[in-house]
Amino acid sequence: MNREEILAAIDAKYKAIGQNPDVHLSGLLHAEPITYWDYIQVDALLGLQIQRTQLPDEMVFIMYHQINEILFKMILWEIAQVSHTEDIKPEKFIMHLDRISRYFDVLSSSFTVMGDGMEKEQYMKFRDTLTPASGFQSAQYRKIEIASTELINLIDFRFRKTIDRNTPYKHAWEHMYWQAAGKDYETGKKTTLMANFEKRYEKELTDFMMEYNEVNLWTKFKQLPSAFQNNTDLREAMRHYDRTVNIDWVMNHFNAARKYLGDAEATGGSNWQKYMHPKYQRRIFFPELWSEEELENWGADAYMEKFEQY
Repeated sequence: MNREEILAAIDAKYKAIGQNPDVHLSGLLHAEPITYWDYIQVDALLGLQIQRTQLPDEMVFIMYHQINEILFKMILWEIAQVSHTEDIKPEKFIMHLDRISRYFDVLSSSFTVMGDGMEKEQYMKFRDTLTPASGFQSAQYRKIEIASTELINLIDFRFRKTIDRNTPYKHAWEHMYWQAAGKDYETGKKTTLMANFEKRYEKELTDFMMEYNEVNLWTKFKQLPSAFQNNTDLREAMRHYDRTVNIDWVMNHFNAARKYLGDAEATGGSNWQKYMHPKYQRRIFFPELWSEEELENWGADAYMEKFEQY
């Protein structure tokens, strides 16, 4: 666009919202030019790492998890663009799924940053200051799961037959697979880890369940015309995402934890081995895109042998 076209477009833009274009143009005379550090908020970002100890490797632990949360936000941003686009075309669906999978590929491969980046002696000291906090309490990760699939696929495998679309969200919440990390189902007693998490996020996450009940990625996929559902590239993008999140990411996380913890409890007190391992909870976002054999061996087939060696 030339200068006259740009000025005409600015004029039309601000008149359309009842604003005087000349006032906004005048404001440009006084505005400071943007800088990288102001735009990215570098000073604020670098001021967010607050250690609880003087152990140097705690800084690695903090920054690594903050990077994870930034990537989780990027993933939710991409999911929202699929979920809230009406009559979405396969090309757009694939584009955003590929972006999401790349983010999770980064997350999956990044565990060596933490797994090989901290001295075990230091970690075992500063981790005691983190009780009862746990990475389990990442609400963004829970939102990613909720926005990816129907709730039934996130229900603890033992209780799925008690859940259907008419089940109250509160009941579904009480039987999400990750409740096993902080709840004794025989007594109903919850750990401090779970109690703190629910106090902070239960309403926010149950509201999120309602928002994505009909627009999660799996439901959106099943609403596509059959010709689109059979698009090979789209189906493979869905499978890659499912595998990356629910096997690759989980097992890399699992092995990084096992390197430091062995059989010890997590800081939140959870039985993290059974909570995390895919062969126990069988988290699968898009079950109908997998064969019976693949479903039967989810998290326990030959593919997993490389993880079991650690």
